[in-house]
Formats: sequence, C-alpha cells, structure tokens
Amino acid sequence: MDVTIPIGPIELSGYLARPEGRRSRPALVICHGFPSAPGGGANSVVSYPQLADRIARELEWMVLTFSFRGCSPSQGQFSLQGWLDDVLAAVRFARRQDASGVWVAGFGTGGALAVCATAADPDICGAAALAAPADFDDWARHPDRLLRHSREVEVITDPEFPGDRDRWAAQLKSVRAVACAEVMADRDLLVVHGNDDENVPVFDARVLADAHSAAELRIVPGARHQLRHDPRAVALLLGWLDRRVAPVRDS
Repeated sequence: MDVTIPIGPIELSGYLARPEGRRSRPALVICHGFPSAPGGGANSVVSYPQLADRIARELEWMVLTFSFRGCSPSQGQFSLQGWLDDVLAAVRFARRQDASGVWVAGFGTGGALAVCATAADPDICGAAALAAPADFDDWARHPDRLLRHSREVEVITDPEFPGDRDRWAAQLKSVRAVACAEVMADRDLLVVHGNDDENVPVFDARVLADAHSAAELRIVPGARHQLRHDPRAVALLLGWLDRRVAPVRDS
C-alpha cells in the first residue's frame, strides 16, 4: 500500500508491502540509487514495489521502499545528508508498523547510505549494500558538476537551492560508507557487486567488506551497475535475508 513518511517540513512517498496475518514481522527498508537521466527520480523507484511485494510474499517480511527527497513524488531537494536522514526516517516509520527488527538494503548510492544509516542507528539489525560506492570522494572533488547534474535529473528543482553551497558540498566528504562499515562491524553486512560495474569499481566492494571485517562479500560475474535488474544479485539478497531470522508463520 502507498504510505507517506513525514520528515521535518517535507513528506516522502513510500510503498509498504505486508505479509498476510497480524503477527509482528522483521522489516526491510529498501533504498534506491541516484538517478542518471532527466525525470530519473521517479523512474529510479518504479520497480521497487515489485521487489517489496516479492520479499513479503516469499520471505514473509514486511518491506518498505520509498523515494528520496527530490525524487518525485517525494518533496524536498537533494542533499547527501538529507538522503541519509531520509533513510533513518524510513527506519523509524518501519519500526512503528510492529516490526520485530529492521534491516536496510540499498542499491548504488542507496547501498552506501544503508551502511551509514546502520552505523548511525545501533538498533538497525544489519545492512545490505549492492553496487555501493565506498565513499563519495569523486562527487566531492567536483561539487559544481554534481550540482549541475542534480538539476538536470531534477532532484534539485529549486533554483535557490542550496542556500549554503559550501555546507551542501561538505556533506559529500563527511558521508563515507567505508568508515561506517567499521562502526557497524558488530552487525551483519552483505556486500554485492558486479564484476563489470561501469559506475562503481569493484574495488569499492572489497574496501567496504574489509572495513567491516566480517561482511559477506559476493562478486557477480559479468554483472554491471544496475543490480536491481540482475536476478542473481536479487537472489543473493533474498538468500541473505532468509538467513537473518527464523521463518515467521501464522498459525
């Protein structure tokens, strides 16, 4: 079902998939990646409700997916810290749905933020990062280029945003999945990456896994960046989730 996630003065658009029955369930929050084309904010999330429904049906988990701020139909403007805040708001929303525990999974930028959110919230049970960058140093080196791209793909639509460009740019250095992976080393981490990823080097996956020290690392041969559409990567995610908790059945 469609849901609205409030965070400060804005609202995020989300989709919640629930298994049948009223028993408390483990919950998964799924985070999409950064759009690459105009109108991509809306297009980035179009297939995620299908994934949420599949996980709810096959694993009997409750699954929440949402559009980050700036990605239509969610409100707001893109900033990296804002997106991290969005993940944490989605986690809080999932907890309020009678979740027995919350995990976070993400693709691309969303995967890096899943790791950072888990480091920031000690009550998150674990994270899965698929095709995730270890840091955003490439963005940080060229913040004006990222700002132009953000306007082109329409995740920033307010011509006056950001009011403080230096602060907006500084977030690109301060949000670092590789540092967060070490912080969350007491919890489970799955790292999945395509061997032929054209956007994020496979080296980033190894760096993330090494920083955590006990991560489950899976490199998918021949896979490119869009792992959401690779059935092998999705199968790895579902298998990892299935091993997190004992099956939950209604009597």
